[in-house]
Amino acid sequence: MNRLSESMMKAWIGLGARYLPFADAATAEVPLSRLLRLSLFQVSAGMTLVLLVGTLNRVMIVELGVPASLVAVMLALPLIFAPLRALIGFKSDIHRSELGWKRVPFIYRGSMVQFGGLAIMPFALLVLAHQGESASLPAWVGQAAAGLSFLLVGAGLHITQTVGLALATDLTPPERQPNVVGLMYVALLLGSIVSALLFGYLLEDFTPGRLIQVIQGSAVAILVLNGIAVWKQEARGGARPLQPGQRDPSFQESWSYFISGDKAVRRLLAVGLGTLAFSMQDVMLEPYGGQVLGLAVSRTTLLTAAMAGGGLVGFSLASYVLSRGFDAFRMAAIGAWVGVPAFIMIIVSGVIGQPALFVLGTVLVGFGAGLFGHGTLTATMNHAPVDQRGLALGAWGAVQATAAGAGVAMGGVIRDMVAAFAPSGVFIPYASVYALEVILLLAAIVTMIGIFRSTTSLGQGTRAHIR
Repeated sequence: MNRLSESMMKAWIGLGARYLPFADAATAEVPLSRLLRLSLFQVSAGMTLVLLVGTLNRVMIVELGVPASLVAVMLALPLIFAPLRALIGFKSDIHRSELGWKRVPFIYRGSMVQFGGLAIMPFALLVLAHQGESASLPAWVGQAAAGLSFLLVGAGLHITQTVGLALATDLTPPERQPNVVGLMYVALLLGSIVSALLFGYLLEDFTPGRLIQVIQGSAVAILVLNGIAVWKQEARGGARPLQPGQRDPSFQESWSYFISGDKAVRRLLAVGLGTLAFSMQDVMLEPYGGQVLGLAVSRTTLLTAAMAGGGLVGFSLASYVLSRGFDAFRMAAIGAWVGVPAFIMIIVSGVIGQPALFVLGTVLVGFGAGLFGHGTLTATMNHAPVDQRGLALGAWGAVQATAAGAGVAMGGVIRDMVAAFAPSGVFIPYASVYALEVILLLAAIVTMIGIFRSTTSLGQGTRAHIR
């Protein structure tokens, strides 16, 4: 290699390390290749979410003829396990296996639970779709089997995501954690995009046999990806043996200790309010563009991509800024502030009939949600006590996932309730939901006042574990 080529190569590598949102997340102990491999558990999570919420949602209603109300119930079942993420994280904090691991056994268990749910899911869906046609099988058999499969997939997903994020926190120092959050989000997004394209291609000519192949192929892919992700990531012996006279704390003791300090309750309340606000519009976006602004289907389908693009920019910017010492909860508050005018733009666009303003507001909603999500997750990582990282991240995940699911459901319910009292137009029901989202964001901002960093310590290792 001549000097010119060598200089160009060094400049290219330097640009990547400088501008990619996660390129400088690596350390000498944990190189970028290892972090990229760890992020595969987020790729499998993106695959699972697309399969459940996107592909199977459409297949069950259109191709299999399952009632939409029953599909909605099935898709909501995984949320039952969302509040248990704090307990899952706590168990991974105190777990002691014969091989000396804390986190890895839980990721393997979660992967196997997901595999089991996906293994029985296609057959359960086929029975559900043909319930009543066979005299030998009552209708409840298909419903119960499909419900069980969705429950298993949801439980496995919550386990792997909670413990995977805790493992990522264990491996990286505090100053690198914002970049790790960016890496994990990008991996989740890439997994979702690639899986959506792949599932669409494979199911273009739909047959029941092809559905079985796709779902069970996804089950195998999740096992492989998660197995590669955690291979040699956690050192054996990380789970310290109990000393004579010591005991592990109960979950109630650990939870009481966790919420008693460092404004933990206010932090979780802010996460819940902000996530609820940003999630309520998920089911409003495309219908609002079609019914209020008269956009064609081909144009409304681009709105989700526009919001995702805004979210990616928000996460990238947050990774860059937070890695340089900016306060994480200030970043979350900025994201909430961005969301306020964004939702107002969407409301005004319906009043004046300006689709361009609607698209701009949609992009800003994604951008604000990216800043908010990155800020709250990074703050949780930074402030998690050393021996309670799993519990802290599990609590964040429990609040975030529950609020997101509740927000989606509330958005649709509130719109329909307002429409029942205002049948003369389609604008008021949608505007009511968006106005409520503005109020919730303002409430989240008020909640975050006083949380901003006021001490030099970020809480890493400052509190002893209960014994």
